Amino acid sequence: MLGDFGGGPFGIYVHVPFCATRCGYCDFNTYTAGELGTSASPQSWLAALRGELATAAEQFAALPTATPEVATIFVGGGTPSLLGGEGLAAVLDAVRDNFTLAVSVEVTTESNPESTSPEFFDRIRAAGFTRISLGMQSAAAHVLKVLDRTHTPGRAVAAAREARAAGFDHVNLDLIYGTPGERDSDLDQSLDAVLDAGVDHVSAYSLIVEDGTALARRVRRGELPAPDDDVLAARYERIDARLTAAGLSWYEVSNWAASEAAACRHNLGYWDGGDWLGAGPGAHSHVGGVRWWNIKHPARYADRVAGGGLPAAGWETLTPDERYTERVMLAVRLRTGLPLAELDTAGAAAADRVIADGLATRAGDHLVLTDGGRLLADGVVRQLLVP
Repeated sequence: MLGDFGGGPFGIYVHVPFCATRCGYCDFNTYTAGELGTSASPQSWLAALRGELATAAEQFAALPTATPEVATIFVGGGTPSLLGGEGLAAVLDAVRDNFTLAVSVEVTTESNPESTSPEFFDRIRAAGFTRISLGMQSAAAHVLKVLDRTHTPGRAVAAAREARAAGFDHVNLDLIYGTPGERDSDLDQSLDAVLDAGVDHVSAYSLIVEDGTALARRVRRGELPAPDDDVLAARYERIDARLTAAGLSWYEVSNWAASEAAACRHNLGYWDGGDWLGAGPGAHSHVGGVRWWNIKHPARYADRVAGGGLPAAGWETLTPDERYTERVMLAVRLRTGLPLAELDTAGAAAADRVIADGLATRAGDHLVLTDGGRLLADGVVRQLLVP
């Protein structure tokens, strides 16, 4: 059922499903120790992960083309830093045991600042990690409280400095903007902290109230206002202006980097339509137009791995129309833009209208969003895809 590799860079995503507490806005596939009880642990998860990676490597070896070297690895979650330095080193060893890594492999882990330390960064740097992504969200204590974040406001900046001292050239800080109660001065405080930390990458996402989250229930009860679209747009422009002035340029609508080398190559693999294996509970994979997604619960995931075969909950083969839709949706978000030659007749006509409206421009043979177009990127995509 696997598709053959598409010829582009190949990445591996590893999902760590553990969190110390659940943030009110989060709808990711994560579990606290209390939610899992004795049904799963980091040890049982790691054993299952090793089994999944070994099975995937065996199945990939049977494809017509050779399995590419792994260009990027991204350990996400959840809270990967809860595994500690030794646990993350073991994760990377499990990948190495089953796949060949490129000499220039990019290896990223997400981390909660509160579960890091100088010793943690030293250990994972020695293990082969090359990039750190720290969840900061905000420097304002009252904003963090609304988000149910557990770290203290200054810890993210301190962790970023510790990572740089440990030898990490590439360090990212994540921001969330538009939280109910956030003021312009709070955002400025967060941006001051980010720039003071000296990181070479920033990701900034508008708050989305996801159904089923604690935050959604608070909004529904009227305890908190829903994020305001006009406020979100103004905050995005404020972020972009500050980061651009500091030498960080946007390369994807929600991501800024100090140089081409600082951009996250793993995420670029997603946006460029590459191939990747997603390992761990609930992880998604894509190889050659075939996509599958794993069983979500860690205990059931481990049981399926123990029974042999990939722990997939479902599979789908993308149709040409679906692959076209995804290509437009993702490429439009990049600063490099979407090749105009890849648009169908209706899409090309829509591109002319988008350009006439000032939402995009022709940059050589690519369609690239303008500053105003970035604020309306989803709307631009809809115009390109709906005749």
